[in-house]
Amino acid sequence: MPTAVLTDRERTAVQAYLRLLHTVRAAFDGPPDADRPAVVPPAVLAEAEQALARAGLTGNEEAFFRLLREWCPPPA
Repeated sequence: MPTAVLTDRERTAVQAYLRLLHTVRAAFDGPPDADRPAVVPPAVLAEAEQALARAGLTGNEEAFFRLLREWCPPPA
C-alpha cells in the first residue's frame, strides 16, 4: 500500500476532520436525551472548516477523502 506524505496543512485538515468525527460519534454513543446539546459544537466545526480551507481542500471532497483513506485506512 502506498504511503501518503501529507503537507502540514493537509495533516492538520485530516486531524481536524478526525476530531470532528469522534465528537459526532461520542454524541451518538450515549442514550437518547431530549436535553442533549447540539451534536457538533460550533468551535469544532469551525476548526475543521478552517483547516480544510488552509489546506486548499474546501469543495474538493474527493481529494480530501483520498488523503484521509491513505493516511488513516479503515480497519480490515
